[in-house]
Order: sequence, then structure tokens, then C-alpha cells
Amino acid sequence: QVQLVSSGGGLVQAGGSLRLSCAASGTIFNMNSMGWYRQAPGKQLELVAVLPSSGSPNYADSVVGRFTISGDNAKHTIALQMNNLKDEDTAVYYCNLKDYYGSAPATYWGQGTQVTVSS
Repeated sequence: QVQLVSSGGGLVQAGGSLRLSCAASGTIFNMNSMGWYRQAPGKQLELVAVLPSSGSPNYADSVVGRFTISGDNAKHTIALQMNNLKDEDTAVYYCNLKDYYGSAPATYWGQGTQVTVSS
């Protein structure tokens, strides 16, 4: 079983910065990507940023230029540097890992970390 442990959330003023980290452990066969999703109160889960095991990162339009995802594929860790935070970034952020066992996909989620931006 794969476990994802994330950290780094908290309360920050608008315009401030936070850094989220996530580490995966367990048996990972063929990792496709790791990334971050978020869910704000009353809203659907949305992609924030994803880092493919090969290729360039992808970002939600709303965070381009403010957030940067980085990671170490060999260690199965990722981080999300969030700068110039806005009220609308307030959400629970979830770390995500997509794996393949042969042709069978598997998706794993972290426990979620709260990010609150105050104006």
C-alpha cells in the first residue's frame, strides 16, 4: 500500500508565501505523476499542479506565475511553493500520486493540509 504524507499548510496573509511538501512511501511500481489538488469550501476538487514522471509540469491557470511544483521522482517527493497567495487560494490541499501496475492504474491521496489566506 502507498501512503502519502503532506505538510506545510497554515495561515498566511494575502501576498504571503507557503511551501507544501509531500512524501510517498510503500510499493510504487511505475509512477506516472505526483501533484497537488485542492478543495475550497462548497467547491469541487480541482487540479493545482501536476509533475509528470517525464515531461513538464502543468498548472491551473489561476496559479500560473505564483506557484511552482518541484519533485524528486526517485524519492517520490514533491513540493509546492506558493507565492503571492490570494484569498481564493484558501482550501484543503491534497497530494496525489498516480501509479501503474502493469496496465492497471492506481491513484493515491494524502491526508490533506489546510491553507488559509487572510486579507
